[in-house]
Amino acid sequence: MPAAAREPRPKAGLRSLVIGCGSIGKRHVGNLVALHAGEVFAFDLRSERRNEVASTFGVKILGCLEEAWEYHPDIALITVPTSVHVPVALEAAQHRCHLFIEKPLSDRLNGIDQLYEAAEEHKLITMVGCNMRFHPGPVTVKKLIDGGLIGKGIAARIQTGSYLPDWRPDQDYRESPSASGDQGGGAILDCIHELDLALWYFGPGEVVAAAILPADSIGLEVEGLAEILIRHESGALSSVHLNFVQRDYRRCCQIIGTGGSLYWDFEDGRVRCYLPGGERRVFSQPPGWERNRMFVDELTYFLRCVRDRTPTFNGLENGLAALRLALKAKEYAQRANEKDFA
Repeated sequence: MPAAAREPRPKAGLRSLVIGCGSIGKRHVGNLVALHAGEVFAFDLRSERRNEVASTFGVKILGCLEEAWEYHPDIALITVPTSVHVPVALEAAQHRCHLFIEKPLSDRLNGIDQLYEAAEEHKLITMVGCNMRFHPGPVTVKKLIDGGLIGKGIAARIQTGSYLPDWRPDQDYRESPSASGDQGGGAILDCIHELDLALWYFGPGEVVAAAILPADSIGLEVEGLAEILIRHESGALSSVHLNFVQRDYRRCCQIIGTGGSLYWDFEDGRVRCYLPGGERRVFSQPPGWERNRMFVDELTYFLRCVRDRTPTFNGLENGLAALRLALKAKEYAQRANEKDFA
């Protein structure tokens, strides 16, 4: 049935289609099932992934996207490789599916205007999946900044470092989209969370400097490490460090304000606030908090926005802002490299 002829169904649970059953796709399938969010369908080009999802979660597996549209999903979760996010999302939008697109929005700007137009035409709720916005650490940092506890934000150091070969132990990292520039890999796009957080904390900004190093220590040609400097319209500076070549896992941030400083560390699980007069405050994440909680909270929020027809706080426009920073950093660093070796 063409999208335009879609008939209304009686109100019931939402129908969710997960397109792409890699690690993040499987996580979303499992969380949708656990949330009793309604009917869940899944599609992947690889038969072994389809079979694994079917046997693990008991959801209906579809052989092709054409078959999927016959079930009239209300929501499409786009969890395919980054390089095909936009064309797959556009097809889903044309079938009037609300869109949850895993970060990053894309690896290029091509096609995003058409996706915007389709989303506007069909009045779709959209969200780019940046799960760190649902981690209690960054959430607390955001609340403290907005609440003015440390005065006006002046600067931030936001960083993440990890080891790509350890991300998915059951998969050869050299065969993953993260390792392929053609599929949107490389540390800048794969670790775009920190660019998103910089924008979330301080608002719009532009890249004023960037430098990259290749991931040759793990045998890849994509960038494995990046240093990015962002000047925000608010006047603040954000220094963002991204890499997936260090052996340990590290994620943290430092926020400097006119009236104090904030520090958050993923491993420590606390936000520390240093205020005038030697005053210190500590904000701990909830006892027993587990990593999957942020993915559950993220989906719960998106589903609520869809049911209430309320725009999300990280729709296509926000995803595009982070993508522009990422692409500008790549472009800036590439020009610098060419100049250095000219």
